[in-house]
Amino acid sequence: MANRVDHEYDYLFKIVLIGDSGVGKSNILSRFTRNEFCLESKSTIGVEFATRTLQNLLAD
Repeated sequence: MANRVDHEYDYLFKIVLIGDSGVGKSNILSRFTRNEFCLESKSTIGVEFATRTLQNLLAD
């Protein structure tokens, strides 16, 4: 049986990007998850994944 855990976020996004090497998957994900962009990043193997949590700022 799974345990219920209270989380400190309202939304959890799990993102998987698949595509050709060197097209910008890592930088798109880095910009979305950490608000960073690196012009000198290295090519990856064709798959990139990350998570991002958001709090609902409009909640009561």
